[in-house]
Amino acid sequence: MAPGMSAEFRRNLLGPEPTLLPPEPEITDRLAAGDEAADLAARHPTSSLLWAILADEAFAEGRTIESYAYARTGYHRGLDNLRRNGWRGTGPVPFEHEGNRGFLRALYALGRAAGAIGEQDEAQRIRTLLSDSDPAAAEAIEAS
Repeated sequence: MAPGMSAEFRRNLLGPEPTLLPPEPEITDRLAAGDEAADLAARHPTSSLLWAILADEAFAEGRTIESYAYARTGYHRGLDNLRRNGWRGTGPVPFEHEGNRGFLRALYALGRAAGAIGEQDEAQRIRTLLSDSDPAAAEAIEAS
């Protein structure tokens, strides 16, 4: 088991190990320095974190369709990254690991936007995947 995993992820001894995506310090450092997510996404299009930020910004401004598109991009980039890091479609993707937060935020944003445009089946599938990835992720995202 990966160091620092919460008790929530220790409970499944027979299931897959948690997938831990590599952190993106060059991106988080640039964001902290004041760079815009849109500018960074043009240079780092594989970063789910940047697409999640763009999705959140668009949603907050009432641009729901743009939010949906940004979130879907972040979700797909995240799936690619998860697969490259050993994920086989199931298993924990803990929010407490910084490298996973971009994917989980994009997933959350996709579910939110899908619900807002009336795609209830998709919104439910996304909520299930988010909960299966980390049962505490939605609450942590909403609190941040």
